[in-house]
Amino acid sequence: MQKESARKKSQCRSVKGGLEKIAYGKVNDAVSLLFTDEADIASLREMDLYSIAEIKRQKGGAVEIKFYDRMEAMKCLRELEEKGESGSPLYRALEKCADSFGGDGKHGV
Repeated sequence: MQKESARKKSQCRSVKGGLEKIAYGKVNDAVSLLFTDEADIASLREMDLYSIAEIKRQKGGAVEIKFYDRMEAMKCLRELEEKGESGSPLYRALEKCADSFGGDGKHGV
């Protein structure tokens, strides 16, 4: 039961982190793609392209980049805060139980 709680908590954190990255993250690397002729694979691996939903390179060499909707990500973050798991009585009970075992959620049962 603790492992499940820790897993859900971890997933919630990763979802929230992803939404925060989309909502508030920089798009500098993505914009730099617009001004390069051919990006080499090594430089692409180093770029932060998390906020990109879609990239298209047209025949003429033009690049079209579609970003995830920042406002939508912010709305989702607000919903997580308002209606998130932490507000449910079951979640609070699980948290209390996990805290009684040390609070880190890493103990296997």
